[in-house]
Amino acid sequence: MSGGGSPDFFYREALRLGYVARSAFKLLQMQKQYRLITPGDSVLDLGCAPGAWLQVACQSLGPAEKGGVVVGIDVKKVKVPNLYCDSRVRTACADVMTLLKAQVRALSPQGRGFSVILSDMCPPVSGISSKDAALSCELGARALSLAIGSAELPSFDGAVEGESYLGGGSGGVLRAGGNLVIKLLESEDNREFAQFCKPLFKRMSWTRPKATRSSSREIYLVCQGLQ
Repeated sequence: MSGGGSPDFFYREALRLGYVARSAFKLLQMQKQYRLITPGDSVLDLGCAPGAWLQVACQSLGPAEKGGVVVGIDVKKVKVPNLYCDSRVRTACADVMTLLKAQVRALSPQGRGFSVILSDMCPPVSGISSKDAALSCELGARALSLAIGSAELPSFDGAVEGESYLGGGSGGVLRAGGNLVIKLLESEDNREFAQFCKPLFKRMSWTRPKATRSSSREIYLVCQGLQ
């Protein structure tokens, strides 16, 4: 639904095409623009409820014979949508903030980590801009820490700490050459995020997909090619 409560274009399109949420179009646009997911990839979807990104991720893997896997994690129990998803998609109910990297890695094929990590995690919005932005940064920093395995992240207003960054993805669960997408709420801390990520990846961009509600402050950090 749009900010005013009436169905908007993307809401209607999601219903028409069988996506479980309008957020599917955000990932569809990023996939078209950046080609984040390719056939055979292993994809980790953090904050996967209600499952729209699971649908798009599985679609992006191509036909089942191409292989690949999509693993979704959320604090809520998420049922894999029937449409657009197949046996390559599975979900786990867990709190990303308390999961160990070893536990996340164990969910990947042969325990080798993931080639793509998507974080659409967002805290419950309180309406207090500074508080919401700080919580968003904490979630974003956790996704970044899981991906690269770093204890040397900037503070990000209370962001969690992890293991030492070892380079090439060996400290985290994102494989070398892998792609990372993190949703954040607009804040001054986003500049630190960008400065920290830029030397670790071949390419880094900020994007605000067209399906984002006009009233929303969310923005996506797209990092490609972990060095």
